[in-house]
Amino acid sequence: MKSLSETWFADGYIDFESKKYSLLAYLQQINRYFNENKLYPQLGDLIFHYNNLVSFRDNKQYLQQQFPKRLTAVNMERLQLLYEQIIADDELMKELENIIQFAMFKMNHAIKDGTEIYEFVEDSLTISPVGLIPLDSQEGYFFLCDGRQRETLVYEYRLSIFERHDEKYRGIHTEYLESFAKDLVHSCEHIKTTLIRKRKKLPNPAVYRVDTKLAFPVNETLLPIAKRSLVKYIANHAA
Repeated sequence: MKSLSETWFADGYIDFESKKYSLLAYLQQINRYFNENKLYPQLGDLIFHYNNLVSFRDNKQYLQQQFPKRLTAVNMERLQLLYEQIIADDELMKELENIIQFAMFKMNHAIKDGTEIYEFVEDSLTISPVGLIPLDSQEGYFFLCDGRQRETLVYEYRLSIFERHDEKYRGIHTEYLESFAKDLVHSCEHIKTTLIRKRKKLPNPAVYRVDTKLAFPVNETLLPIAKRSLVKYIANHAA
């Protein structure tokens, strides 16, 4: 997918019609993926651009603190210089504000569409422990399967905590390991035992099952939502 640049609304000639064309072409691509129930990385990219617009509109003098870290120093300096240049130009400022207002309106609708899919998928997920969970559940395995897959997908996970803008966030790193046929022989308990025997580095791992009766694209939708849901599940049960 061809994305917008981080500072697309301020790049080059600031003209409402040309920016509108670029935005609508971008959103058309986003909607095409959403119609196929494919959320990532499109939804994350869309939210990133929306937050950039909000930050530029509401916190112009605090750009460096408010903008996501994805922006480079060069882009940050450009935005700061841009605002200094156009703040005294009523016509240019009005054009830029019209672009931002239109873009936020359109992006907000697209984000709502993506969020509805996200929540529908999230509500369909069931998470349950496989056997006893050790006191330390910061790393382990989870098994992922949906209503279409004939296999149970096995992932190793590791939780992490990082700080951003004076707040703490939980992150999760995952690695696909292997898959097992969904049958009477390869129960979740059997898969867990197999992993412990084969992978000595985690002799007593936390293991979870994440499944849904519905079918969604795995890499673009099911896996990203399963990862976020698992982080919340572990955090809630550890509290």
